[in-house]
Amino acid sequence: MDSVPAGLVVWDVDGTLIPADLRWLRRAIARTYRIGEAAVVFPSQRVHGYTDESIAVDTAICSGVEPDAAEDGIPRFRDVLSDVMAEGREELARDQAAYPGAAGTIAALYEHGFTQTVLTGNLRTAAEIKLNATGLDRYLDLDLGGFGSDARDRFALTAIVSERFQMRFGQALDPLRTIIIGDAPNDIACARYAGFRVVVVANRLAHEELAKHHPDAILDQLTPDSVVSVVRSLVLQSMHP
Repeated sequence: MDSVPAGLVVWDVDGTLIPADLRWLRRAIARTYRIGEAAVVFPSQRVHGYTDESIAVDTAICSGVEPDAAEDGIPRFRDVLSDVMAEGREELARDQAAYPGAAGTIAALYEHGFTQTVLTGNLRTAAEIKLNATGLDRYLDLDLGGFGSDARDRFALTAIVSERFQMRFGQALDPLRTIIIGDAPNDIACARYAGFRVVVVANRLAHEELAKHHPDAILDQLTPDSVVSVVRSLVLQSMHP
């Protein structure tokens, strides 16, 4: 049984570690439902921050697919998305490189004794390709993570992370020593739902917009010193309330 880490850092992927890019979902949805890529219409809301399967169903319906057919296509979508991501690996590395400081921040947290994983709406196969192609997977323990392939409801993924942590370390995950790092209001809501701490990076939204949702901290960008400082401070607060 592994020794219990100093704390658990749970990363969002798209929009936090790497820029969000809908091209992979567009291609996979088009191929799954046999429609042209130009005919794929994403919903005006509920795309970023939700799971790939929920996005696929909603987008297929918005693109003219009957609801039952949209749902029936999900098993095929899983395989198609994996193929699309594998085929586009070099394109992804070129066009969707990690945000500055992401790799260094992950390495610094590892050096300070934090275990790190992800909580993402991506199917696991897609997340693995994104993280490997961008050089971010070295210090991430993906076997502890929660993925869109584990549950359609993103909020349910926090429980999956907790269960996997307990199986690995033999004791319950302490929510106050667990920090989600994301970039969107849904990341904050997901953390609060589970009682986790939450730090957001202003990669896509302004400080003012993020502050309305009351995260524990807001950062302008990922830099090793600032992230380690904030994460350590939040963990120490749990030890000395």
